[in-house]
Amino acid sequence: MSEHQPTARTTTSHRARWAVPTVAALVVAGGIGYGTVGAGAADGLPDKSAEEILTGLQQASVPALSGTVVAKADLGLPDMPGMSDSAELTSLVSGSHTMRVWYDGPEKVRLAKLGDAGETDIVRNGSQAWVWSSTEKKAVQYTLPTDTPSGQTHRSDGATMPATPQEASQQILARLGEDSTVSTTSVSRVAGRDAYELVLTPKQKDTLVKDVRLAVDGETMIPLRVQVFSTRLSSPAYEVGFSSIDMGDVEDRMFTFTPPAGTTLEKQDLSAAGATHDATKPHGAKGDGKTTGDAKAEAKAEAKRDAKDDLQVVGQGWSRVYVANLGKDALAEMTSGDGESTGPHGDAAPDLAGVLDSLPQTSGAWGSGRVLDGTLFSAVLTDDGRVAVGAVPSTQLTAALATRR
Repeated sequence: MSEHQPTARTTTSHRARWAVPTVAALVVAGGIGYGTVGAGAADGLPDKSAEEILTGLQQASVPALSGTVVAKADLGLPDMPGMSDSAELTSLVSGSHTMRVWYDGPEKVRLAKLGDAGETDIVRNGSQAWVWSSTEKKAVQYTLPTDTPSGQTHRSDGATMPATPQEASQQILARLGEDSTVSTTSVSRVAGRDAYELVLTPKQKDTLVKDVRLAVDGETMIPLRVQVFSTRLSSPAYEVGFSSIDMGDVEDRMFTFTPPAGTTLEKQDLSAAGATHDATKPHGAKGDGKTTGDAKAEAKAEAKRDAKDDLQVVGQGWSRVYVANLGKDALAEMTSGDGESTGPHGDAAPDLAGVLDSLPQTSGAWGSGRVLDGTLFSAVLTDDGRVAVGAVPSTQLTAALATRR
């Protein structure tokens, strides 16, 4: 077996807003690179080195397909009542969840998140995209810019955990650097299909991430499953993968969405500068309503949050610690009923105030605050509005805070 060094580097994002889903997504998408270690395949698939599999994965063209995706998360978060059976996308941070996926080219995509008592759908069909929540009885219709990236609807980056193996693997591959060794194991079986398995092992030894495993379809080279293992658990701390998949034509009707009667409809035109925002009465009712709220005040508050949102990065690779100063005002908004209590499309977000109150208090030379020691990441939220997060034990976070006061 041989080991090769990568020929290019990429940079990580310099900005992030602290929230439990965002922190978890940062862990999955953390700085990864590769020095490939060749290994043989078996059971009918041709032998491929890790570098060949990575190249195939990056160059793969996703065929028309439909299937069922199961996502599981055991991140060590405080108990959040109602999240495990919720249909909202924010619930992906905890428990086990099922989604249906339909894909027929980059401009025809549908994902349905199923819960015990509801459903959330994201649909893209050409320049139109929809986000619909049955529990909220609300739909948002977006008119997209002509240069909207292939396959993208209007989902805020990092708003939720990756909902499909494609999303998870794209986040990983987008941050290839020199922080991991990539090897292959023998062929695995996922959703009834033979797949190569890549194992990405962090070179840093002080991270909570043991390794990341990508199952890549042996025929199409598309990702079928992504698993993230913790040094603190024997089973995956995070996993998203197909439980069944059918590669073949998908009926056009799957990408046509009509809001059910009684649904509150909101329209957003993102197709050009000066995009408009319009809220209407429930679908099926006569007449149009007007947008409520103070847009200028909202923009001012967002600008204020962004001004305090610059990140400092301590350490390298999987041991990076991100330190941000959100300010007391921003934290008060985040944890109040008038703050970040909903997701980007009106879906119910985790109760951050309740989550924070449940975390143990701690103090030291860095100050005082609350700490979360998770399975893949830790977070410290100080009383003076600073936040430190990383895929490391909390002791490394408090050490970083002590040097960044």
